[in-house]
Amino acid sequence: MPVDIDIAYVARLARLGLSAEELAFYRDQLGVILEHAAKVQEVDTEGFEATAHPLGIVNQFRPDEIRPSLDRGEVLAAAPATDGVYFVVPPALEG
Repeated sequence: MPVDIDIAYVARLARLGLSAEELAFYRDQLGVILEHAAKVQEVDTEGFEATAHPLGIVNQFRPDEIRPSLDRGEVLAAAPATDGVYFVVPPALEG
C-alpha cells in the first residue's frame, strides 16, 4: 500500500533546498518508511497494555551523600582559560 506524500512540501517546511534528483531520492526513502509505519499500525494490539518501554524499568536512586569535591584551584589550573573562579568558554550563541 503506497503512501502518497508531497516531499517538496515537506522539504519547504524544513527549509531544505533540494534538487529534483534529491526530491525523488527522499520521496522513495520516506515512502518506504511510511509504508512500514502503516503496516505496524495494522497490527492487532487489542488486549495489550500500552507501554513506553518493553521492560519493567524502575528508577534506581542512590541516597544523597556529602562527599569531598575536586579542589577548585587544581581544576581551574587545568582549564585553558579562566577568569577568577570561572571557566572562560567560547559563546554558544553569537549576537
